[in-house]
Amino acid sequence: GALGVALSARRHAGPHGGVDEPAVRADARRLVAARPTAVNLEWAVRRVLSRLDGGHGAVLDEGLAMLREDAEVNTAMVRRAADLLGTLLPDRPLRLLTHCNTGRLATTAVGTALGVILELAARGRVAEVLVDETRPLLQGARLTAWELREADVPHRVCVDSAAAAAIASGMVDCVLVGADRIAVNGDVANKIGTYGVAVAAARSGVPFLVIAPESTRDPALTTGAGITIEERAAAEVVECAGAPVAPAGTAVFNPAFDVTPAELITAIVSERRVQRPREEPAELPDGQRLGAEIAAMARTLYERAWMPGTSGNVSARADTAGGTALITASGRDKGELTARDMVAVHAETARPVAADGPPPSAETAIHAAVYRTTDARAVIHVHAPYATAVAGRWARERAEAGPTLLPLRGFELLKGLGLRDPSATEVPVFPNHADVGRIATEVADHLRSRPKAPPALLIADHGITVWGRDLAQARNRLECMEAICHLVLLDAGNWPARPVTSLEGKTA
Repeated sequence: GALGVALSARRHAGPHGGVDEPAVRADARRLVAARPTAVNLEWAVRRVLSRLDGGHGAVLDEGLAMLREDAEVNTAMVRRAADLLGTLLPDRPLRLLTHCNTGRLATTAVGTALGVILELAARGRVAEVLVDETRPLLQGARLTAWELREADVPHRVCVDSAAAAAIASGMVDCVLVGADRIAVNGDVANKIGTYGVAVAAARSGVPFLVIAPESTRDPALTTGAGITIEERAAAEVVECAGAPVAPAGTAVFNPAFDVTPAELITAIVSERRVQRPREEPAELPDGQRLGAEIAAMARTLYERAWMPGTSGNVSARADTAGGTALITASGRDKGELTARDMVAVHAETARPVAADGPPPSAETAIHAAVYRTTDARAVIHVHAPYATAVAGRWARERAEAGPTLLPLRGFELLKGLGLRDPSATEVPVFPNHADVGRIATEVADHLRSRPKAPPALLIADHGITVWGRDLAQARNRLECMEAICHLVLLDAGNWPARPVTSLEGKTA
Protein backbone atom coordinates (compact mmCIF):
# COMPACT_ATOMS: atom_id res chain seq x y z
CA GLY A 1 0.00 0.00 0.00
CA ALA A 2 2.70 2.49 0.96
CA LEU A 3 4.76 1.82 -2.15
CA GLY A 4 1.62 1.90 -4.26
CA VAL A 5 1.03 5.46 -3.09
CA ALA A 6 4.69 6.23 -3.81
CA LEU A 7 4.23 5.00 -7.39
CA SER A 8 1.12 7.12 -7.73
CA ALA A 9 2.95 10.18 -6.38
CA ARG A 10 5.71 9.67 -8.93
CA ARG A 11 3.20 9.20 -11.73
CA HIS A 12 1.39 12.40 -10.77
CA ALA A 13 4.50 14.45 -10.02
CA GLY A 14 4.48 18.08 -11.14
CA PRO A 15 7.28 20.00 -12.85
CA HIS A 16 8.52 21.68 -9.65
CA GLY A 17 8.62 18.74 -7.24
CA GLY A 18 4.98 18.89 -6.19
CA VAL A 19 2.32 16.28 -6.88
CA ASP A 20 -1.28 16.29 -8.07
CA GLU A 21 -2.66 15.64 -4.59
CA PRO A 22 -6.30 14.91 -5.58
CA ALA A 23 -5.13 12.30 -8.10
CA VAL A 24 -2.82 10.61 -5.59
CA ARG A 25 -5.51 10.57 -2.92
CA ALA A 26 -7.95 9.04 -5.39
CA ASP A 27 -5.44 6.25 -6.11
CA ALA A 28 -4.93 5.82 -2.36
CA ARG A 29 -8.66 5.33 -1.84
CA ARG A 30 -8.67 2.63 -4.50
CA LEU A 31 -5.78 0.88 -2.78
CA VAL A 32 -7.56 0.87 0.57
CA ALA A 33 -10.84 -0.29 -0.98
CA ALA A 34 -9.06 -3.27 -2.55
CA ARG A 35 -8.73 -4.97 0.86
CA PRO A 36 -11.45 -3.67 3.21
CA THR A 37 -10.79 -6.32 5.87
CA ALA A 38 -7.10 -5.53 6.37
CA VAL A 39 -6.53 -2.57 8.67
CA ASN A 40 -2.79 -2.09 8.25
CA LEU A 41 -3.17 -1.50 4.53
CA GLU A 42 -5.10 1.66 5.35
CA TRP A 43 -2.64 2.46 8.14
CA ALA A 44 0.31 2.29 5.73
CA VAL A 45 -1.48 4.35 3.08
CA ARG A 46 -2.39 7.06 5.59
CA ARG A 47 1.16 7.21 6.86
CA VAL A 48 2.77 7.89 3.49
CA LEU A 49 -0.01 10.29 2.48
CA SER A 50 1.10 12.46 5.38
CA ARG A 51 4.30 13.15 3.40
CA LEU A 52 2.61 14.35 0.21
CA ASP A 53 3.57 17.95 0.93
CA GLY A 54 7.21 16.95 0.48
CA GLY A 55 6.70 15.64 -3.04
CA HIS A 56 7.00 12.14 -4.48
CA GLY A 57 10.53 11.72 -3.12
CA ALA A 58 9.35 12.24 0.45
CA VAL A 59 6.54 9.73 -0.06
CA LEU A 60 9.00 7.14 -1.38
CA ASP A 61 11.42 7.78 1.49
CA GLU A 62 8.62 7.17 4.00
CA GLY A 63 7.64 3.95 2.24
CA LEU A 64 11.22 2.67 2.27
CA ALA A 65 11.53 3.57 5.95
CA MET A 66 8.43 1.48 6.60
CA LEU A 67 10.07 -1.47 4.82
CA ARG A 68 13.05 -1.26 7.16
CA GLU A 69 10.78 -0.96 10.19
CA ASP A 70 8.72 -3.94 9.04
CA ALA A 71 11.82 -6.12 8.95
CA GLU A 72 12.60 -5.15 12.55
CA VAL A 73 8.99 -5.74 13.60
CA ASN A 74 8.95 -9.19 11.96
CA THR A 75 12.13 -10.22 13.73
CA ALA A 76 10.95 -9.02 17.13
CA MET A 77 7.56 -10.72 16.99
CA VAL A 78 8.78 -14.08 15.72
CA ARG A 79 11.42 -14.29 18.44
CA ARG A 80 8.86 -13.36 21.08
CA ALA A 81 6.45 -16.03 19.82
CA ALA A 82 9.18 -18.68 19.62
CA ASP A 83 10.19 -17.87 23.19
CA LEU A 84 6.55 -18.16 24.29
CA LEU A 85 6.30 -21.62 22.74
CA GLY A 86 9.44 -22.55 24.61
CA THR A 87 7.42 -21.94 27.77
CA LEU A 88 4.09 -23.40 26.62
CA LEU A 89 5.53 -26.51 24.93
CA PRO A 90 9.09 -27.07 26.15
CA ASP A 91 11.69 -29.70 25.42
CA ARG A 92 10.49 -31.37 22.24
CA PRO A 93 10.25 -30.80 18.50
CA LEU A 94 6.78 -29.52 17.63
CA ARG A 95 4.17 -30.61 15.12
CA LEU A 96 2.69 -27.38 13.84
CA LEU A 97 -0.26 -26.40 11.67
CA THR A 98 -0.55 -23.11 9.82
CA HIS A 99 -3.19 -21.56 7.58
CA CYS A 100 -2.72 -19.33 4.51
CA ASN A 101 0.61 -17.62 3.76
CA THR A 102 2.38 -15.46 6.32
CA GLY A 103 6.00 -15.59 5.19
CA ARG A 104 8.29 -13.26 3.34
CA LEU A 105 6.03 -13.37 0.28
CA ALA A 106 3.31 -11.71 2.37
CA THR A 107 5.55 -9.31 4.33
CA THR A 108 8.95 -7.75 3.80
CA ALA A 109 11.20 -9.97 5.90
CA VAL A 110 10.77 -13.36 7.58
CA GLY A 111 7.01 -13.02 8.00
CA THR A 112 4.65 -13.45 10.94
CA ALA A 113 3.34 -16.97 11.70
CA LEU A 114 5.59 -18.58 9.09
CA GLY A 115 8.46 -16.52 10.46
CA VAL A 116 7.89 -18.16 13.85
CA ILE A 117 8.03 -21.59 12.22
CA LEU A 118 11.35 -20.71 10.57
CA GLU A 119 12.70 -19.40 13.88
CA LEU A 120 11.65 -22.60 15.64
CA ALA A 121 13.26 -24.64 12.87
CA ALA A 122 16.50 -22.73 13.37
CA ARG A 123 16.31 -23.70 17.05
CA GLY A 124 15.80 -27.35 16.13
CA ARG A 125 12.23 -27.39 17.42
CA VAL A 126 10.14 -28.34 14.36
CA ALA A 127 9.20 -31.96 13.73
CA GLU A 128 6.72 -31.26 10.93
CA VAL A 129 4.42 -28.54 9.62
CA LEU A 130 0.94 -29.25 8.30
CA VAL A 131 0.18 -26.56 5.73
CA ASP A 132 -3.51 -26.01 5.10
CA GLU A 133 -4.04 -25.73 1.35
CA THR A 134 -6.20 -22.62 2.04
CA ARG A 135 -8.89 -22.79 -0.57
CA PRO A 136 -9.97 -21.41 -2.92
CA LEU A 137 -6.76 -19.62 -3.95
CA LEU A 138 -4.45 -22.19 -2.33
CA GLN A 139 -2.07 -19.73 -0.70
CA GLY A 140 -0.88 -22.48 1.62
CA ALA A 141 -0.24 -25.06 -1.07
CA ARG A 142 1.24 -22.64 -3.59
CA LEU A 143 3.16 -20.21 -1.38
CA THR A 144 3.72 -21.49 2.16
CA ALA A 145 4.74 -24.96 1.00
CA TRP A 146 7.21 -23.36 -1.43
CA GLU A 147 8.75 -21.22 1.32
CA LEU A 148 9.08 -24.22 3.64
CA ARG A 149 10.70 -26.27 0.89
CA GLU A 150 13.16 -23.45 0.23
CA ALA A 151 14.00 -23.41 3.96
CA ASP A 152 14.24 -27.23 4.09
CA VAL A 153 11.59 -27.50 6.83
CA PRO A 154 9.65 -30.82 6.95
CA HIS A 155 6.06 -30.25 5.88
CA ARG A 156 2.96 -31.71 4.27
CA VAL A 157 0.07 -29.93 2.58
CA CYS A 158 -3.16 -30.63 4.45
CA VAL A 159 -6.59 -30.64 2.83
CA ASP A 160 -8.52 -27.78 4.47
CA SER A 161 -11.37 -30.04 5.50
CA ALA A 162 -8.89 -32.44 7.16
CA ALA A 163 -7.38 -29.86 9.52
CA ALA A 164 -9.89 -30.48 12.31
CA ALA A 165 -9.40 -34.23 12.04
CA ALA A 166 -5.63 -33.82 12.19
CA ILE A 167 -5.91 -31.72 15.34
CA ALA A 168 -8.41 -34.08 16.98
CA SER A 169 -6.25 -37.12 16.25
CA GLY A 170 -3.23 -35.65 18.04
CA MET A 171 -1.17 -34.78 14.97
CA VAL A 172 -0.80 -31.10 15.95
CA ASP A 173 0.89 -29.57 19.02
CA CYS A 174 0.19 -25.93 18.15
CA VAL A 175 -1.57 -23.79 15.52
CA LEU A 176 0.14 -20.63 14.24
CA VAL A 177 -1.70 -18.06 12.09
CA GLY A 178 -1.44 -14.42 11.12
CA ALA A 179 -4.13 -11.73 11.14
CA ASP A 180 -5.59 -9.04 8.91
CA ARG A 181 -7.39 -7.08 11.64
CA ILE A 182 -7.58 -7.43 15.42
CA ALA A 183 -10.35 -5.87 17.49
CA VAL A 184 -9.73 -4.40 20.93
CA ASN A 185 -11.16 -7.44 22.71
CA GLY A 186 -8.90 -9.83 20.78
CA ASP A 187 -11.29 -11.01 18.07
CA VAL A 188 -9.19 -11.72 14.97
CA ALA A 189 -10.01 -11.52 11.27
CA ASN A 190 -7.86 -13.82 9.15
CA LYS A 191 -8.09 -15.94 6.02
CA ILE A 192 -11.32 -17.88 5.66
CA GLY A 193 -11.06 -21.20 7.45
CA THR A 194 -9.15 -19.85 10.45
CA TYR A 195 -12.25 -19.87 12.66
CA GLY A 196 -12.87 -23.56 12.03
CA VAL A 197 -9.27 -24.42 12.85
CA ALA A 198 -9.52 -22.39 16.07
CA VAL A 199 -12.68 -24.24 17.12
CA ALA A 200 -10.96 -27.58 16.55
CA ALA A 201 -7.87 -26.47 18.46
CA ALA A 202 -9.92 -25.23 21.43
CA ARG A 203 -11.92 -28.47 21.49
CA SER A 204 -8.71 -30.51 21.63
CA GLY A 205 -6.79 -28.26 24.01
CA VAL A 206 -4.21 -27.31 21.38
CA PRO A 207 -2.63 -23.84 21.74
CA PHE A 208 -3.77 -21.40 19.04
CA LEU A 209 -1.39 -18.47 18.52
CA VAL A 210 -1.91 -15.37 16.37
CA ILE A 211 1.25 -13.55 15.30
CA ALA A 212 0.69 -10.05 13.92
CA PRO A 213 2.21 -6.56 14.19
CA GLU A 214 0.66 -3.81 16.29
CA SER A 215 -0.43 -2.10 13.06
CA THR A 216 -2.97 -4.92 12.63
CA ARG A 217 -4.87 -3.79 15.71
CA ASP A 218 -7.90 -1.58 15.14
CA PRO A 219 -8.55 0.60 18.21
CA ALA A 220 -11.84 1.74 16.67
CA LEU A 221 -13.41 -1.72 16.91
CA THR A 222 -14.39 -3.01 20.32
CA THR A 223 -15.20 -6.46 18.93
CA GLY A 224 -14.87 -8.33 15.68
CA ALA A 225 -18.56 -7.87 14.92
CA GLY A 226 -17.78 -4.63 13.11
CA ILE A 227 -15.11 -6.04 10.80
CA THR A 228 -15.99 -5.81 7.11
CA ILE A 229 -15.51 -9.18 5.43
CA GLU A 230 -14.42 -9.03 1.81
CA GLU A 231 -16.27 -11.37 -0.56
CA ARG A 232 -14.58 -12.49 -3.72
CA ALA A 233 -15.59 -13.63 -7.19
CA ALA A 234 -17.55 -16.83 -7.78
CA ALA A 235 -15.07 -17.91 -10.45
CA GLU A 236 -12.49 -18.64 -7.74
CA VAL A 237 -14.74 -21.46 -6.54
CA VAL A 238 -16.59 -22.77 -9.59
CA GLU A 239 -13.52 -22.87 -11.85
CA CYS A 240 -10.10 -24.50 -11.55
CA ALA A 241 -7.38 -23.46 -13.99
CA GLY A 242 -10.13 -22.12 -16.23
CA ALA A 243 -12.11 -25.36 -16.27
CA PRO A 244 -15.59 -25.41 -14.68
CA VAL A 245 -16.01 -27.58 -11.57
CA ALA A 246 -19.66 -26.69 -10.87
CA PRO A 247 -22.75 -26.31 -13.06
CA ALA A 248 -22.95 -23.02 -14.92
CA GLY A 249 -24.75 -20.33 -12.95
CA THR A 250 -24.20 -21.95 -9.55
CA ALA A 251 -24.45 -19.37 -6.76
CA VAL A 252 -21.37 -19.07 -4.55
CA PHE A 253 -20.57 -17.91 -1.02
CA ASN A 254 -16.91 -16.92 -1.14
CA PRO A 255 -15.82 -14.77 1.83
CA ALA A 256 -12.10 -14.12 1.89
CA PHE A 257 -11.90 -13.92 5.69
CA ASP A 258 -13.63 -14.97 8.87
CA VAL A 259 -13.48 -13.72 12.46
CA THR A 260 -12.13 -15.92 15.25
CA PRO A 261 -13.57 -15.00 18.68
CA ALA A 262 -11.05 -13.99 21.32
CA GLU A 263 -12.04 -16.82 23.65
CA LEU A 264 -10.64 -19.36 21.19
CA ILE A 265 -7.21 -17.70 21.04
CA THR A 266 -4.40 -18.70 23.40
CA ALA A 267 -2.24 -15.66 22.68
CA ILE A 268 -1.78 -12.79 20.24
CA VAL A 269 1.91 -11.99 19.81
CA SER A 270 3.18 -8.72 18.38
CA GLU A 271 6.55 -6.99 18.34
CA ARG A 272 5.66 -5.33 21.65
CA ARG A 273 3.63 -7.75 23.72
CA VAL A 274 1.86 -11.02 24.29
CA GLN A 275 -1.88 -10.62 24.78
CA ARG A 276 -3.92 -13.48 26.21
CA PRO A 277 -7.50 -12.57 25.21
CA ARG A 278 -9.07 -15.30 27.36
CA GLU A 279 -7.49 -13.80 30.48
CA GLU A 280 -6.93 -10.08 29.87
CA PRO A 281 -9.76 -7.51 29.59
CA ALA A 282 -9.54 -5.15 26.66
CA GLU A 283 -8.35 -1.66 27.48
CA LEU A 284 -8.77 1.57 25.54
CA PRO A 285 -8.27 5.24 26.34
CA ASP A 286 -11.59 6.65 27.52
CA GLY A 287 -12.26 8.68 24.37
CA GLN A 288 -11.53 5.80 22.03
CA ARG A 289 -13.53 3.39 24.17
CA LEU A 290 -16.58 5.65 24.16
CA GLY A 291 -16.33 6.20 20.42
CA ALA A 292 -16.09 2.46 19.86
CA GLU A 293 -19.11 1.87 22.11
CA ILE A 294 -21.18 4.45 20.22
CA ALA A 295 -20.13 2.93 16.89
CA ALA A 296 -21.02 -0.57 18.09
CA MET A 297 -24.41 0.66 19.29
CA ALA A 298 -25.09 2.32 15.95
CA ARG A 299 -24.15 -0.84 14.05
CA THR A 300 -26.50 -2.87 16.26
CA LEU A 301 -29.38 -0.48 15.62
CA TYR A 302 -28.56 -0.50 11.90
CA GLU A 303 -28.83 -4.29 11.87
CA ARG A 304 -32.31 -3.97 13.41
CA ALA A 305 -33.26 -1.62 10.53
CA TRP A 306 -33.78 1.26 12.98
CA MET A 307 -30.91 3.32 11.52
CA PRO A 308 -31.03 2.52 7.79
CA GLY A 309 -28.33 3.95 5.57
CA THR A 310 -26.89 7.13 7.04
CA SER A 311 -29.97 8.01 9.11
CA GLY A 312 -30.18 8.40 12.87
CA ASN A 313 -27.57 9.43 15.40
CA VAL A 314 -26.16 8.34 18.75
CA SER A 315 -24.33 10.43 21.32
CA ALA A 316 -22.90 10.17 24.82
CA ARG A 317 -21.27 12.59 27.23
CA ALA A 318 -17.53 12.19 26.94
CA ASP A 319 -16.24 13.36 30.32
CA THR A 320 -17.15 13.21 33.97
CA ALA A 321 -18.23 16.83 34.08
CA GLY A 322 -20.33 16.27 30.97
CA GLY A 323 -19.14 19.37 29.15
CA THR A 324 -18.47 17.54 25.90
CA ALA A 325 -20.19 14.72 24.06
CA LEU A 326 -19.32 12.42 21.18
CA ILE A 327 -21.91 12.08 18.43
CA THR A 328 -21.98 10.22 15.15
CA ALA A 329 -20.78 12.32 12.22
CA SER A 330 -23.15 13.41 9.48
CA GLY A 331 -23.53 11.28 6.37
CA ARG A 332 -21.84 8.14 7.69
CA ASP A 333 -23.20 4.67 6.89
CA LYS A 334 -24.35 3.41 10.28
CA GLY A 335 -23.68 -0.20 9.32
CA GLU A 336 -19.97 0.52 8.92
CA LEU A 337 -19.46 3.05 11.69
CA THR A 338 -16.21 3.06 13.69
CA ALA A 339 -14.82 5.21 16.48
CA ARG A 340 -13.21 7.39 13.80
CA ASP A 341 -16.68 8.52 12.72
CA MET A 342 -17.38 10.49 15.91
CA VAL A 343 -17.48 14.25 16.39
CA ALA A 344 -16.75 15.91 19.73
CA VAL A 345 -19.28 18.67 20.50
CA HIS A 346 -20.11 20.90 23.42
CA ALA A 347 -22.88 18.84 24.97
CA GLU A 348 -25.30 21.65 25.79
CA THR A 349 -24.77 23.88 22.75
CA ALA A 350 -24.09 21.33 19.96
CA ARG A 351 -21.08 23.32 18.73
CA PRO A 352 -18.19 21.15 17.46
CA VAL A 353 -15.11 21.24 19.65
CA ALA A 354 -12.80 21.27 16.61
CA ALA A 355 -13.48 23.68 13.77
CA ASP A 356 -11.80 21.57 11.09
CA GLY A 357 -13.33 18.15 11.83
CA PRO A 358 -16.22 16.33 10.15
CA PRO A 359 -19.64 17.93 10.70
CA PRO A 360 -21.95 16.44 13.33
CA SER A 361 -25.50 15.46 12.49
CA ALA A 362 -27.95 18.35 12.10
CA GLU A 363 -29.99 16.71 14.85
CA THR A 364 -27.18 17.32 17.34
CA ALA A 365 -29.23 20.32 18.47
CA ILE A 366 -31.94 17.97 19.76
CA HIS A 367 -29.34 15.95 21.67
CA ALA A 368 -28.03 19.19 23.18
CA ALA A 369 -31.56 20.19 24.23
CA VAL A 370 -31.86 16.91 26.12
CA TYR A 371 -28.43 17.26 27.73
CA ARG A 372 -28.99 20.79 29.04
CA THR A 373 -32.41 20.04 30.53
CA THR A 374 -31.97 16.51 31.94
CA ASP A 375 -29.30 14.41 33.63
CA ALA A 376 -28.97 12.20 30.53
CA ARG A 377 -25.53 10.93 29.58
CA ALA A 378 -26.55 9.16 26.36
CA VAL A 379 -29.08 9.98 23.63
CA ILE A 380 -30.27 7.82 20.73
CA HIS A 381 -32.32 9.06 17.78
CA VAL A 382 -33.56 6.48 15.26
CA HIS A 383 -36.24 5.91 12.64
CA ALA A 384 -37.75 2.82 14.28
CA PRO A 385 -40.79 1.94 12.13
CA TYR A 386 -43.53 1.51 14.74
CA ALA A 387 -42.60 4.62 16.71
CA THR A 388 -42.38 6.61 13.48
CA ALA A 389 -45.77 5.32 12.33
CA VAL A 390 -47.45 6.14 15.65
CA ALA A 391 -45.95 9.63 15.69
CA GLY A 392 -47.11 10.34 12.15
CA ARG A 393 -50.63 9.02 12.67
CA TRP A 394 -51.06 10.89 15.93
CA ALA A 395 -49.85 14.19 14.47
CA ARG A 396 -52.08 13.88 11.41
CA GLU A 397 -55.16 13.12 13.49
CA ARG A 398 -54.47 15.98 15.89
CA ALA A 399 -53.61 18.49 13.14
CA GLU A 400 -52.01 20.76 15.74
CA ALA A 401 -49.48 23.41 14.74
CA GLY A 402 -47.40 22.68 17.82
CA PRO A 403 -46.39 19.63 19.84
CA THR A 404 -48.98 17.48 21.65
CA LEU A 405 -48.94 14.70 24.23
CA LEU A 406 -49.61 11.07 23.33
CA PRO A 407 -51.17 9.19 26.29
CA LEU A 408 -49.90 5.68 26.97
CA ARG A 409 -51.64 3.67 29.67
CA GLY A 410 -51.69 0.12 30.93
CA PHE A 411 -48.58 -1.18 29.19
CA GLU A 412 -46.30 -3.31 31.37
CA LEU A 413 -43.38 -2.13 29.24
CA LEU A 414 -43.77 1.40 30.61
CA LYS A 415 -41.76 0.14 33.59
CA GLY A 416 -38.78 0.04 31.27
CA LEU A 417 -38.82 3.84 31.03
CA GLY A 418 -37.95 4.25 34.71
CA LEU A 419 -41.09 6.25 35.52
CA ARG A 420 -42.20 6.95 39.07
CA ASP A 421 -45.71 5.90 38.06
CA PRO A 422 -45.31 3.26 35.34
CA SER A 423 -49.06 2.77 34.92
CA ALA A 424 -49.41 5.73 32.54
CA THR A 425 -47.47 8.51 30.90
CA GLU A 426 -47.69 11.09 28.13
CA VAL A 427 -45.03 11.15 25.44
CA PRO A 428 -44.60 14.39 23.50
CA VAL A 429 -45.06 14.35 19.73
CA PHE A 430 -43.34 17.24 17.95
CA PRO A 431 -44.05 18.46 14.42
CA ASN A 432 -41.26 17.67 11.98
CA HIS A 433 -40.00 21.14 11.08
CA ALA A 434 -37.36 21.58 8.40
CA ASP A 435 -35.65 23.84 10.92
CA VAL A 436 -34.12 21.35 13.37
CA GLY A 437 -33.24 24.21 15.69
CA ARG A 438 -36.94 24.95 16.10
CA ILE A 439 -37.59 21.34 17.12
CA ALA A 440 -34.70 21.55 19.59
CA THR A 441 -36.15 24.72 21.14
CA GLU A 442 -39.56 23.07 21.54
CA VAL A 443 -37.91 20.00 23.10
CA ALA A 444 -35.96 22.12 25.59
CA ASP A 445 -39.07 24.13 26.52
CA HIS A 446 -41.04 20.94 27.10
CA LEU A 447 -38.38 19.28 29.25
CA ARG A 448 -37.89 22.40 31.37
CA SER A 449 -41.61 22.67 32.03
CA ARG A 450 -42.02 18.96 32.76
CA PRO A 451 -39.08 17.72 34.84
CA LYS A 452 -40.82 14.36 35.37
CA ALA A 453 -41.43 13.80 31.66
CA PRO A 454 -40.64 10.33 30.28
CA PRO A 455 -37.18 9.91 28.72
CA ALA A 456 -38.54 9.75 25.19
CA LEU A 457 -40.04 11.95 22.51
CA LEU A 458 -41.52 11.41 19.06
CA ILE A 459 -41.19 13.53 15.93
CA ALA A 460 -44.04 13.21 13.44
CA ASP A 461 -43.22 11.09 10.38
CA HIS A 462 -39.59 11.16 11.44
CA GLY A 463 -38.63 9.02 14.40
CA ILE A 464 -38.02 8.67 18.11
CA THR A 465 -35.43 10.05 20.52
CA VAL A 466 -34.68 8.43 23.88
CA TRP A 467 -32.07 8.97 26.56
CA GLY A 468 -30.62 7.44 29.70
CA ARG A 469 -27.71 7.33 32.12
CA ASP A 470 -25.67 5.38 29.55
CA LEU A 471 -25.98 3.86 26.09
CA ALA A 472 -27.30 0.55 27.39
CA GLN A 473 -30.15 2.19 29.31
CA ALA A 474 -31.01 4.42 26.37
CA ARG A 475 -31.14 1.37 24.09
CA ASN A 476 -33.34 -0.52 26.56
CA ARG A 477 -35.77 2.39 26.71
CA LEU A 478 -35.80 2.58 22.93
CA GLU A 479 -36.68 -1.11 22.73
CA CYS A 480 -39.52 -0.64 25.23
CA MET A 481 -40.93 2.36 23.36
CA GLU A 482 -40.76 0.64 19.98
CA ALA A 483 -42.53 -2.42 21.42
CA ILE A 484 -45.23 -0.21 22.99
CA CYS A 485 -45.78 1.59 19.69
CA HIS A 486 -46.09 -1.77 17.97
CA LEU A 487 -48.76 -2.81 20.46
CA VAL A 488 -50.59 0.50 19.97
CA LEU A 489 -50.79 -0.13 16.23
CA LEU A 490 -51.86 -3.75 16.69
CA ASP A 491 -54.68 -2.82 19.07
CA ALA A 492 -56.46 -0.22 16.96
CA GLY A 493 -59.50 -0.30 19.24
CA ASN A 494 -57.44 1.18 22.05
CA TRP A 495 -55.86 3.92 19.96
CA PRO A 496 -55.24 6.78 22.42
CA ALA A 497 -58.50 8.62 23.00
CA ARG A 498 -59.27 12.33 23.19
CA PRO A 499 -59.28 14.73 24.93
CA VAL A 500 -55.53 15.23 25.05
CA THR A 501 -53.55 18.13 26.44
CA SER A 502 -51.20 20.03 24.18
CA LEU A 503 -47.83 21.18 25.47
CA GLU A 504 -49.21 24.70 25.71
CA GLY A 505 -51.84 23.45 28.16
CA LYS A 506 -54.79 23.58 25.75
CA THR A 507 -57.40 20.84 25.79
CA ALA A 508 -58.94 19.62 22.55
